[in-house]
Amino acid sequence: MRKASISRQTAETAISVEINLDGSGVYDNQTGVGFFDHMLDQLSRHSLIDMTIRAKGDYHIDDHHTVEDTGIALGQALTQAIGDKKGIRRYGECHLPMDDAQVRCALDLSARPYLVWNMDIPTQKIGAFDTELVREFFTALATHGGITLHIDQLHGFNSHHIVEAAFKAVARALRMAVEVDPRKADAIPSTKGAL
Repeated sequence: MRKASISRQTAETAISVEINLDGSGVYDNQTGVGFFDHMLDQLSRHSLIDMTIRAKGDYHIDDHHTVEDTGIALGQALTQAIGDKKGIRRYGECHLPMDDAQVRCALDLSARPYLVWNMDIPTQKIGAFDTELVREFFTALATHGGITLHIDQLHGFNSHHIVEAAFKAVARALRMAVEVDPRKADAIPSTKGAL
């Protein structure tokens, strides 16, 4: 089974992540950061990866450590669940429209982490959530998930729509990349023989 369970404890946060790559998008995410939970729910639902995330952080400072450390733990869980990457499609992409916003994601589960971030979120806050933390989350996810991740905003003016489109685009691309390729279910998707 392509499942993983990760616990991450630091002086700043306590995070637990459980995922099932072959799920149906069932989620139960409670990080103490409301808008972030909403985005994690979108990530699960549209990737069809079941997710249960629990986080407690140093909220009296801000939400930075909680969001970043959740990205670290989720990336580690993805790496663990995917294993040697035998049979996966490896690549994924999506153009995701949400009202005024359109965001494009392309990713490669290459084990070569890299984030290309072409996003212009017009406000510093969505409710109480600091929008600069969106990039922090995806940086942590890409780094610890070994993902080459490109996220490009094509247009949009509503911050909520732009950020939600980004999470959904990444989710749909991730869904494609982790799927088993029925034509090559027994092979590593690389001429090198390893990823």
